[in-house]
Amino acid sequence: MNGNWLRVSPDELEQARTDLDWAYELAMTERDDNSKRWAATDKAWNGLDFLLDRLGFEIPLVLGAERFVELPDVEPDSDEMFDFLEDLEDDWGYGPPSYLTPIHVATAASRLAALTEDGLIRGVDPQELKRADIYPGPWEGPSELAWVAHYLPGVQTFFAAAAKDGAAVICWLD
Repeated sequence: MNGNWLRVSPDELEQARTDLDWAYELAMTERDDNSKRWAATDKAWNGLDFLLDRLGFEIPLVLGAERFVELPDVEPDSDEMFDFLEDLEDDWGYGPPSYLTPIHVATAASRLAALTEDGLIRGVDPQELKRADIYPGPWEGPSELAWVAHYLPGVQTFFAAAAKDGAAVICWLD
């Protein structure tokens, strides 16, 4: 399971809202071309999300703030949710993508710019991640935290460029 982001213009975001198949094709093209519009946190997505949340980061960078598809009001692990996700006509991976608006992106870029790798993990006990059942585990020592933190410079660069362009960001797990 890997975290992914795609920078899109506001016009592209509007098109994605009405045509997720088009957005998926764009995302796969940008990923396959190793474009600067696409970025990933690989399996560190959940650890990064946990660490940012722990610092009071209000923007949900990894999972997005806005949904393209409204999820039903049922338990996340219920048969109804699995049936709903199975019926979706997309290839996005683990459920439908979400997105961050250009305002979310600008706010996130500003907050990210102030962080350091050390600041992201300072004072964190790896057992916190283990107790919270953060993917992928195991969280045995500081080296696992450093592995997550090493993604921060790339995340900062990606969001700074997106903010500079006034872009939105599509977020998904695959």
